[in-house]
Amino acid sequence: MSRSNFLLVESSALPPVFSKVIEAKEYLRNAQAGSTAEAARMAGISRSVFYKYKDSVYPYVERSPESIITVQVVLYDRPGVLMAVISQFYSAGANILTINQNIPVKGKAVVSISARVDGMEEPVDALMDQLRHVDGVKTIENIAGE
Repeated sequence: MSRSNFLLVESSALPPVFSKVIEAKEYLRNAQAGSTAEAARMAGISRSVFYKYKDSVYPYVERSPESIITVQVVLYDRPGVLMAVISQFYSAGANILTINQNIPVKGKAVVSISARVDGMEEPVDALMDQLRHVDGVKTIENIAGE
């Protein structure tokens, strides 16, 4: 199993572009921008820079009393794969809050899913294990939360 390389780094130690990508994502999340082009412009970066880093840069959010996880999944571009992943969340008792799917490139699509997991009876690790075994899941990482 491959392992992703994640780092927790103080934002002041990084080039400003990473903070600007997060800023642009916030403009989109809060509906302050109507498009990625507008969000990138508001943040002071190009669209190409936004697209280059948007799936790799995330703000650090301390755990809240509500248990929310965000997972990033790479799925093979086949019918029903995303539905099978969503079904696993449902079966585990998780409440999906957001789904963001990118257009497939070279037969694979990156999908991020945020879900409230405080209503689950099984631990998050069990859900992650079930998701790893869904036919069509190439990789999955828990990028925020428990």
